[in-house]
Amino acid sequence: MSADLSHIRPWRHIERRKSRQIMVGAVPVGGDAPITVQSMTNTPTSDAAATLEQIRQLEEAGADIVRVSCPDEASTAAFRTIARESRVPLVADIHFHYKRGIEAAEAGAACLRINPGNIGSADRVRDVIQAARDHGCSMRIGVNAGSLEKELLEKYGEPCPEAMVESALNHARILQDHDFHEFKISVKASDPFLTVAAYQQLAEAIDCPLHLGVTEAGPLRSGTIKSAIGMGNMLWSGIGDTIRVSLAADPVEEIKVGFDILKSLGLRHRGVNIIACPSCARQGFNVIETVGILEERLAHVTTPMSLSIIGCVVNGPGEALYTDVGFTGGGAGSGMVYVNGKMAHKQHNDGMIDHIVELVEARAAELDAARKAAEAKPLVAAE
Repeated sequence: MSADLSHIRPWRHIERRKSRQIMVGAVPVGGDAPITVQSMTNTPTSDAAATLEQIRQLEEAGADIVRVSCPDEASTAAFRTIARESRVPLVADIHFHYKRGIEAAEAGAACLRINPGNIGSADRVRDVIQAARDHGCSMRIGVNAGSLEKELLEKYGEPCPEAMVESALNHARILQDHDFHEFKISVKASDPFLTVAAYQQLAEAIDCPLHLGVTEAGPLRSGTIKSAIGMGNMLWSGIGDTIRVSLAADPVEEIKVGFDILKSLGLRHRGVNIIACPSCARQGFNVIETVGILEERLAHVTTPMSLSIIGCVVNGPGEALYTDVGFTGGGAGSGMVYVNGKMAHKQHNDGMIDHIVELVEARAAELDAARKAAEAKPLVAAE
């Protein structure tokens, strides 16, 4: 068993909004399914090899779903190869060109990101919906504050929550009128206040799954903070079924940040959660340098578990009680190692990093074995 005691802390419970469930390929979104994390490729889609390599990197980082832009015919032609070889479901990002939506559905898209009201006549809308239906595609209605319809801007005077929600519901109505209900919605803005207000209103107005994001959040550090504030606010209140962190950075960083946001709220766990002090004059070793090295060396561990790295005995023993592996700095160049919340043995600082990596890997293997054994029990009983 893990040392994480969150299951007995009722004050950590988040009651998620009840939404209906749709499928993006084999991945469920909404209902009681885990909140999925996704990102978007930034390679030219027409370059299938480069796009597939980036999808592979995103998958390795933990991406559940990947979005790929299909702006032209060359992109949808390459998309067939990309969709065939990708191991994660792909969302084809479509804007205005209804034929690209049909081509992407035929090429193997698991979902179309499209606004039905922006692709032309009723016949064109019907054709795209039929293509999605024929090929088992779901859809995402994606409303952005920066691209609201002219009539809504004239009506409301500026981008506002009411305008964004009205746009989303107008698009949703088109799909519903065609008896198509396999869709999710996003109402994103670069302003987290506007984003949160729009999602709060939308969550009350419709029961479909909601795709969360603060769009165009900015560079890695400031964009991460803005996304954590905006999405964290919504997730804390139970809103959200899938998330995308929009950063002007390597898309892999979006996946890492997305999981960190979910991990911090106890909504989803992947990899090692490192609890570390900011360090001070009391530290018995270089905490910041050690944590940086450990974060890199433990990046391959996907098992949900916790590690505490604390520089001194003021908070170290207390933190270690609730982590799978812990190290607390002491005196004379050594510290105390904790395993599963219990004091284990002393360890000299010189070999501390290698020793911690070994302990974490061993603990991860132990937890994985326990999980597999637990999953196998019902099968044995059924026999």
